[in-house]
Amino acid sequence: MKIQIINGPNLNLLGQREPGIYGNESFEKYLRELRSQYADVQIDYFQSNVEGMLIDKMQQAGFFGDCDGIVLNAGAYTHTSVALQDCIRSLRCPVIEVHISNVHKREPFRHKSMISCACMGVICGFGLDSYRLAIEALRAKK
Repeated sequence: MKIQIINGPNLNLLGQREPGIYGNESFEKYLRELRSQYADVQIDYFQSNVEGMLIDKMQQAGFFGDCDGIVLNAGAYTHTSVALQDCIRSLRCPVIEVHISNVHKREPFRHKSMISCACMGVICGFGLDSYRLAIEALRAKK
């Protein structure tokens, strides 16, 4: 099985940025743990602060590639990007939207997702464990 994790804007600062919301652990450290836990799954990782690069990566993995699923934390683009929604709808593999924090306990503008309607499911509020839960969901779907 091959899963692509894609993180959007500002998620390159995990472990440093707003630790009260996002925790103290870097994503790179967490990714090593995930890869160890799921040694039978190829877990690829990509992060960008640029919307178009997120779309390019999703198309590469989920339309032109052989990816079995995408775990997407689109960051703030979740709440604004019709372009990401259109991309997700075009893919040949499922996408699970994830958020580290519970966006429904935060500012009202974060309560609306532009991409949820195109995703297989949404997981939020479980910290970095949201990514593991998404991988479990994709494995169960396979």
